[in-house]
Amino acid sequence: MNRESVDLSVTLGRIRLKNPVMPSSGLFGYGIEFADFLNLNSLGAIVVKGTTLHPRPGNFQHRFTEVAGCASISTIGLQNVGVEKFVKEKLPFLQKFGTPVIVNIAGESIEEFVKITEILNQAEGIAGIEINLACPNVSGGGAQFSADPDTTFQVVKAVREVTDLTIIPKLSPTITDVTVLAKVCEEAGADAICPNYSVMGMAIDIHTRRSILGKNMIASVGGPWMKPIAVKLVWQAAQVVKIPIIGGGGITCGEDAIEFFIAGATAIQIGIWNAVDPKVTVQTIEGISNYLIDHGIKRIGDFVGSLRMS
Repeated sequence: MNRESVDLSVTLGRIRLKNPVMPSSGLFGYGIEFADFLNLNSLGAIVVKGTTLHPRPGNFQHRFTEVAGCASISTIGLQNVGVEKFVKEKLPFLQKFGTPVIVNIAGESIEEFVKITEILNQAEGIAGIEINLACPNVSGGGAQFSADPDTTFQVVKAVREVTDLTIIPKLSPTITDVTVLAKVCEEAGADAICPNYSVMGMAIDIHTRRSILGKNMIASVGGPWMKPIAVKLVWQAAQVVKIPIIGGGGITCGEDAIEFFIAGATAIQIGIWNAVDPKVTVQTIEGISNYLIDHGIKRIGDFVGSLRMS
């Protein structure tokens, strides 16, 4: 077998990806930030940073720090230009490429998710919408949307009713079991799901006894340490739904990605490692291809969910 004989293509709803690798929202900007490091046409899809109804300046400075070499904490605060400016100023650059564009959307209410979707649905060059259900439901008391299965269902169903684009709920199953959330999303009309473990942490400067993140006290913890948890979430979700699952969390190379496919993921997202090595996405694609060649596997779909139980 050679590279040309290996089929890496996968399907997410109406989107056909040439390969299953994409950046995670928030860790790849709007794509243009990485255009000098790699050919964006080589990616399976481009997932842009979280997009809100109105522009957001984000949190105070000192938003990111590394912790003990295997983790990071960050608190960006959904800094973005807003959906209308995204369509007018950021999307035209992405339209130059043949790579599907998936827009992560974040809202403070179901109505905001719907309004953002309606605007994106009118734009040319958008293939899918990733619904950020880790956002706080401001009108519902401030808990994450994915903390409650009923609210999760309502958001996904409301977005489904206003678009035919591929929709991918991004779940943060820190309270509700991922299998419950996965089934709810499937019932509401999701085309795929992306379970993403999220936990908040702190980092303190022992010399000043102040937060290393300045005025920001708590932040999201990410990094390679997440991978075993993220792989488990994919495997659990794969047991209960038929729609594709997008795995992510702690991926740094092709070997990491392979674990997710064996657990049941159809595609994967790479997050913080883009900041460590801007070429990690293309290197991961190459690593996946090499694995298939070495094991005599012609199609990536042939070993998705192939975990051996004994």
